[in-house]
Amino acid sequence: MRMIDQTLELDCAKQPVSVSARLAGILAPLAALFRGYRNRRAINGLTELDDYQLRDIGLTRADIASALLTSTFFEDPSPQLTDSARRRWRLSIFRSYID
Repeated sequence: MRMIDQTLELDCAKQPVSVSARLAGILAPLAALFRGYRNRRAINGLTELDDYQLRDIGLTRADIASALLTSTFFEDPSPQLTDSARRRWRLSIFRSYID
């Protein structure tokens, strides 16, 4: 038997997608949109806090305004606030080493 006579049968056909996988594919963008809306409402609630309370969680009013203004309605602004708070925390740690 020659080498070219041997074949290997591979089952490369696409497996049918289950109903639950299709449903998850449809609902995932809707869930992300709802999560972004819910987070945007929570961030709007942060504007009611005073400056001392905002400083306790590592934010300023400028951070909140920037997050809300730079993100579109369909984007979640909460990661930007998280980055701002972490950046401010790292800067304070760095300053404590210098002083």
